[in-house]
Amino acid sequence: MNRGGKEAASTNARRSTQGQQLAHAVNWIITPKLFADVKVHGNTNWIVIHLVQVAVLWVWSSKRKMVEAADEAIEDASQLFDADGIHSYQTLLNGLKRYSKTILEALCPRMHQLMEQVDDSRFRIGLWLVLAVDGSRISTCRTLPNEKRFCKPKSNHTKKRKKRKNRGRTAVRRKPVTKKTHYNPQPVGPQVWLTLLWHVGLQMPWAWRIGPSYSSERGHFLELLETLEFPENTLICGDAGFVGYDFWKSIDDAGHCFLVRVGSACSFLKKLGRVRARNGIVYSWPKEKQQRKQPPLVLRLMRFHDGKGEVYLVTNQLSSRKLSDAQCEQIYRRRWGVEVQFRALKQTYDRTKLLGRTPDVVEQELTWSIIGLWIMQLLAHRDQVDALEPARRTSIALVIGVIQRILRRPDTVATRGDSFRRQLSRALTDGYQRKGVKKNRNYPRRKEEPRTGPPKIERATPEQKRLDKQIASLSNAA
Repeated sequence: MNRGGKEAASTNARRSTQGQQLAHAVNWIITPKLFADVKVHGNTNWIVIHLVQVAVLWVWSSKRKMVEAADEAIEDASQLFDADGIHSYQTLLNGLKRYSKTILEALCPRMHQLMEQVDDSRFRIGLWLVLAVDGSRISTCRTLPNEKRFCKPKSNHTKKRKKRKNRGRTAVRRKPVTKKTHYNPQPVGPQVWLTLLWHVGLQMPWAWRIGPSYSSERGHFLELLETLEFPENTLICGDAGFVGYDFWKSIDDAGHCFLVRVGSACSFLKKLGRVRARNGIVYSWPKEKQQRKQPPLVLRLMRFHDGKGEVYLVTNQLSSRKLSDAQCEQIYRRRWGVEVQFRALKQTYDRTKLLGRTPDVVEQELTWSIIGLWIMQLLAHRDQVDALEPARRTSIALVIGVIQRILRRPDTVATRGDSFRRQLSRALTDGYQRKGVKKNRNYPRRKEEPRTGPPKIERATPEQKRLDKQIASLSNAA
């Protein structure tokens, strides 16, 4: 071998493999100190950090079958992290079922901290940490345990049969016409309801709740509101499903702000006199709350055009200096990214149907799939924060391809200019300018829902003004 060949060989020997670079990136997030307070059973042969490492590699695997993906993850974790003690799919699942809740209580705050550390300029929009909230359903295997857990139970109420009139043999019996008293569609098979809190600035998950297909996304969010500690100046952004006096009052009482779209189903009052009357000040005060002598909610109503029609937003932040109308319009337009996150989870990340055959396995599969996707996005954003342009975003498909390609051949030596971090920095969406208008195909079964109209606004009556003053005087006396 000539001298140049020997120097090249020694240089390659000193270079780290792509598997080692991937392990180094994961260890930047998952550190042993995170799980120092997590106590496991004395008979376990593994430590918590190895369980987490195997779980992340499990949901990163390109193999779709769960047992095969677990076997591959166990082998990769042994090679990349020297993980020992987890030798089977059952050991992995039993550990996750028992300790996932405690592990996430330590891991999620670490992820929040790193999100702010990686890109503090986009962590907040102006003064606010903006979190969008939305929900989506994900299908599961049609097994009896999944149907019992995730499908809505059938009603046991039986309708009383009407007495039939005496008719002759030749009389024509008409089929009774049944009318639906309410619209309550249910999925064909068992499905999981996922309610996601999504960071608008960095475009990645923040928190979530999982429940059966008939769960309430507003109920899930209220659970998150009670159990989580949100940073100061948190702004919750929701679509037209997150409306209502009680829902808004819960956010306001917790000390947070909200920005929600409203339509013709919402009614407001104006010129009630509680605050100085100016453009946009309205009051949410349903009649049942007036009868119970509960105070009205003072809100600010805004309107802008989204290219298809008028959009109406309300917020409990009355100061336009802290939250301007232009910021509200920008935040609501960017809220659409939570729908893209659902598409990335279900389509790009191939979680359209969860493969777990029992509810516990389904919940662990979905939970760690979100964690795995979240870690991917955070690693990619760390390496793209200097190269990102305003019009371009992280390509989750390219990031998944980079990681799965490394896991297939972890011993490959990274060549110059093609390291793991350099590959992530190039995993961006296409920057071409679309020349035509992108339109969906007109499918014959597509349902065209009409756009919601403006909210109903009425002038406060003298009786309502007197009642409001009476409630205000009672609250001041208390």
